Amino acid sequence: MKYLVMVQGSQADYEAMAGKPSAGSPAWSAKDTQAMFAFMEGINNDLVESGEMVDGNGLAAPATTRSVLPGPDGRPVVTDGPYGEAREQLAGYWVLDCASLERVTEIAARIGLCPQPEGAPVYPVVIRPIMDDGGELTAATG
Repeated sequence: MKYLVMVQGSQADYEAMAGKPSAGSPAWSAKDTQAMFAFMEGINNDLVESGEMVDGNGLAAPATTRSVLPGPDGRPVVTDGPYGEAREQLAGYWVLDCASLERVTEIAARIGLCPQPEGAPVYPVVIRPIMDDGGELTAATG
């Protein structure tokens, strides 16, 4: 059963990881960033070893986002930057092939333990079952 596992972040979080604090996101030190990357590398390596990793990537800062919508005349309307109405954005993802919803939930719980500086915002790790080619959910329930 395939699942999309997602982590979120805001533009302020990306800036904090680059050493620029804001009211909701304290600055990360180089040690903090290295600890986060080492933690994620460990998870990725374990998922590859278990055969559950299909794909996974961290994403660039929300400020690099480009949105494309059809305009009234059928020509695309392009907007740069993050969506104005959404504070949190997709920060990274994994596509995992797991035996059960319980197993992918265990992995998500582990991801949620990623080290970060005191006071940094905590976001949920989101799990979404992936639909198969026939339009059916690969795992509606565990």
